[in-house]
Amino acid sequence: MPAPETILFLPGLLCDARLWRDQVAALEALGHACVVADLTQDDSMAALAARAVAAVAAPRFAVCGLSMGGYVALEVMRQAAGRVTRLALLDTAARPDSEAQARRRRGLIGLASTGRFRGVTPRLLPQLIHPRHLDGPLAAEVTAMAERVGRDAFLRQQRAILGRVDSRPDLPRIAVPTLVAVGDEDVLTPPALAEEMAGAIPGARCERIAGCGHLPPMEDPISTSRLLIDWLQG
Repeated sequence: MPAPETILFLPGLLCDARLWRDQVAALEALGHACVVADLTQDDSMAALAARAVAAVAAPRFAVCGLSMGGYVALEVMRQAAGRVTRLALLDTAARPDSEAQARRRRGLIGLASTGRFRGVTPRLLPQLIHPRHLDGPLAAEVTAMAERVGRDAFLRQQRAILGRVDSRPDLPRIAVPTLVAVGDEDVLTPPALAEEMAGAIPGARCERIAGCGHLPPMEDPISTSRLLIDWLQG
């Protein structure tokens, strides 16, 4: 069996350590060490990545990010590639926002800044999780997670996302074993964006997680954990 590793987990927008709860449990049971970064304190990708890297005591570590956490993971690769042993990018993209996406994001920042932060609403849930989960306990967990993160962190995260660079030129320079995975029903970062990234990263493996939307670690924790175990053993 491969030697245990330290894995830095990077949550998505309005997500906290609950996102990775089941994967952390599965990997720690195999002897790996897991660190879940706090991505709520900073308003730039550079600062988010620097804080996340500083939280890891091990000299070398694997990096796993979902959605916004994937953007941070790519920034970690720019800042500390020499410390990274392998990379997992889930339900994310290397592209910056389109103008339409940026306009919507600025609108959300404006609403939240005036006190009208509503977290994850029932209207937003279908963009995050597969329809089969909308009437179950997972919907409540996703909503509660967003409430814990709160308005101020949401504003900082959105500003960081708006300011991110185009990571596509960096992808061919990634030289560690890389997993790119995506829920097969993800409407926020569709599978085509995962395939684009995997196609540009030398030797990357691309996987679709069946019956999932944008949050496979919570929607199908067993399949997601198995993918990460395989990634660490590859």
